[in-house]
Amino acid sequence: MIPVVTPARMAEIDAAAPKPVDVLIERAGAAVARAAVEMMGGTYGRRVVVLAGPGNNGADGRAAARRLRRRGARVRVISATDAPETLPVAALYIDAAFGTGLSRPYTPPQRGRPDAPVLAVDIPSGLDGLTGEPLGGPVWIARRTVTFAALKPGLLFGGGPAACGSTTVADIGLAVSAEDLDNCALMTDADIESLPAGTGTTHKWHSAALVVAGSPGMGGAAALACEAAVRSGARMIHLSTSAEAATVSFIEAVRSEPPLAVDADRFAVCAAGPGLATGEQAAKRLADALALDLPTVIDADGLRLLHDPAVAAAMDQRLSRSVPIVLTPHDAELEAVTGSRPGPDRIAATRAAAAQTQAVVLLKGGPTVVADPHGRARIVSSGDARLATAGTGDVLTGMIAGRLAALGSQGLLHRVAEAAHLHGRAASTVGGARPVASDLLGALRTVTQ
Repeated sequence: MIPVVTPARMAEIDAAAPKPVDVLIERAGAAVARAAVEMMGGTYGRRVVVLAGPGNNGADGRAAARRLRRRGARVRVISATDAPETLPVAALYIDAAFGTGLSRPYTPPQRGRPDAPVLAVDIPSGLDGLTGEPLGGPVWIARRTVTFAALKPGLLFGGGPAACGSTTVADIGLAVSAEDLDNCALMTDADIESLPAGTGTTHKWHSAALVVAGSPGMGGAAALACEAAVRSGARMIHLSTSAEAATVSFIEAVRSEPPLAVDADRFAVCAAGPGLATGEQAAKRLADALALDLPTVIDADGLRLLHDPAVAAAMDQRLSRSVPIVLTPHDAELEAVTGSRPGPDRIAATRAAAAQTQAVVLLKGGPTVVADPHGRARIVSSGDARLATAGTGDVLTGMIAGRLAALGSQGLLHRVAEAAHLHGRAASTVGGARPVASDLLGALRTVTQ
């Protein structure tokens, strides 16, 4: 995982640095200069303009300029506070005006060669380091960004990803703690645990999942969740669904109709909500599922039923016994659960929802945020906008259930984030501009481990 810290926390880390500021600036300048050389494919005779602010970001840019000059580049450093309306023509522009601590509006000057690449130091100047939203007018769009010690939320959210280009985290000797990493981190491929291979004594009930889903005309949602659960680690699926949901069936699942009558001890996890509907009978089905006291993933229609009196009572009973719950809303569903949509600070919104519901909350979006009631958060950026299509949420629900069935609910926050990361990876392997949810099921073969 890669640590993600707020601008305020980064200021504390800077203040507690074990090395003098001038040493850190030289290290940062060296990292920026290396990136500049890579971007230009050399230095001799190349024209570089460094837009340098009055603070440490500007100092980093000036340190990079000195190194590039020594390597033969023709470098001009221009103060960000009194820059001309249009900067000179250059082969590369280094944006070292202001970093993630900027809190006032700022709009950079025009570039003399608008098509020349931009290398941003820390963050494109003028982006909010917490939300990724522009503080003033349009920012320079960087081809590459070099940030230091840890990622900041503004690099990942809002306009950050589009403005930052390829982001590199440079180690300059700042002390980011294990607590910082545990508090908030970006998931990577290296963080995914392999599924157990099984042994000669393993049988299907060792990792079984109960799926409570489907209603008249919504059998497809149940089928997507069931198949995703099997492809993600569950060895056995029991689907509880209405008789009228038979338009699409999942043949590998044992199937029963309400009322729910199963031996809870045979299951590791329950997934509830896809295609469930939101009427009185649906609420009764969800309440019955919650009463089993299995670790439960609730999505889709299930989220809109949480305020039903019977469902709310069942939730209260579970919380009193500390039985794990996972909620997987998009923005509108989060509003149905908590009463408000997330604002620009999506990490804070997800943490607040987790604290309010005492559940692990996965807030879908670009990127996805997963948080637990203790305030720990994981960020998943492996997906893209193509996941915003019907049925992909049902696949994610099944994937979470499948991994919990196979690996258990210990470390629940990490398990949920793993599933979300693999969900995004699956989407990235599917070709075409508009994949459908069933395309993800085939792609799971290439990403699940």
